[in-house]
Amino acid sequence: MKIGIIGGAGYTGGELLRILIHHPEAEIAFVNSKSQAGKPVFNTHSDLLGDTDLVFTEEPNTEADVIFLCSGHGESKKFLEANPAFNEVKIIDLSTDFRDESEGFVYGLPELQREKIKTAQKIANPGCFATSIELALLPLASAQLLKDEVHVSAVTGSTGAGQSLSSTSHFSWRNNNMSIYKAFTHQHLKEIKMSLSALQHSFSEAIQFIPYRGNFTRGIMANVYTKFEGTLEDAQRLYKNYYASHPFTHISDSPIDLKQVVNTNKCLIHLEVHDGNLLITSIIDNLTKGASGQAVQNLNLLFGLPEKTGLHLKSVGF
Repeated sequence: MKIGIIGGAGYTGGELLRILIHHPEAEIAFVNSKSQAGKPVFNTHSDLLGDTDLVFTEEPNTEADVIFLCSGHGESKKFLEANPAFNEVKIIDLSTDFRDESEGFVYGLPELQREKIKTAQKIANPGCFATSIELALLPLASAQLLKDEVHVSAVTGSTGAGQSLSSTSHFSWRNNNMSIYKAFTHQHLKEIKMSLSALQHSFSEAIQFIPYRGNFTRGIMANVYTKFEGTLEDAQRLYKNYYASHPFTHISDSPIDLKQVVNTNKCLIHLEVHDGNLLITSIIDNLTKGASGQAVQNLNLLFGLPEKTGLHLKSVGF
């Protein structure tokens, strides 16, 4: 597969490069970056020195079977309008621009619609918070068991804010610190509700979502709870059955922590039942399963490869 990457200088573009240069079926045809054009990729992503001699291009070319759009939100739509020739190749967009499945895009959460992804031309990769929260709730929606409000408290690492510096991403502010942002209004709520409603059409209850900025670089931990009438054993059976055929989502009987998933494409889920509430803890790496890793998972599905191809990634452990 010949791969083109648009916006390769950011966090998601860099993570995509780290995965794809070791993917056995992928050849990177070009990496585009207007800000870094003409410079070696390893000048920006210094850890890739010795792994690739690719140079950023200023203009994209159509010598690709599939392109990944890794630019900021709103830029994907502008790019495709300015470059209509790319509508003839397969597209995987990592921005928010087409997650409502507009303009022929398919929402790319494999655990929700794997078969639809396989025959798609255009994929809208899910958001990072959305991925973690949706994977926490899909089994309940599939069993028509979402019957009350859903409450979510979730924390993300600084890389979730992108590579451009802001007042809340500087080390001196972020270190030894924590804060809430976009309480009840986060942009990922729209796609979460869309995904849950696809499985449980009657679901109309509120999702009360409080996102936190964490003082670490990578990872998302989402703690989700809602009313549940069954036992812990009932919940574990439901979740293990739902994810039995999905290679990256696993149910842990023991409490989980972020280092188990950092630098992997895994989602780990832990369940507890307390006084009629099901507590679901869901953890992912925001840059892999929450972005570039999931994009490669979708790439594999598009081209008929096993989902785990190129994604046998090692967690940090400690």
